[in-house]
Amino acid sequence: MKKSKFSESQIVSILKQAELGQKVNDICREHGISPATYYQWKSKYGGMKASDLKKMKEIEAENAKLKRMYAEMALENQAIKDLLGKL
Repeated sequence: MKKSKFSESQIVSILKQAELGQKVNDICREHGISPATYYQWKSKYGGMKASDLKKMKEIEAENAKLKRMYAEMALENQAIKDLLGKL
């Protein structure tokens, strides 16, 4: 997936402009984005603050770490079962 040229904090500030009453088409033209991009961002980041973004990133990183740990444990468990089944 293509990386956005906008950081997440910039995206939140762009969304905040619309909340303050600026028209979506004007915002999109000003920042060089399509309305579809704006509404995708709104569905993902709508109503968030910068502190919420930081918490979300921390939770996503922790979740990824836990998924890797689970995958490793599941492989080890399966290997032990295979070994005990042969005995």
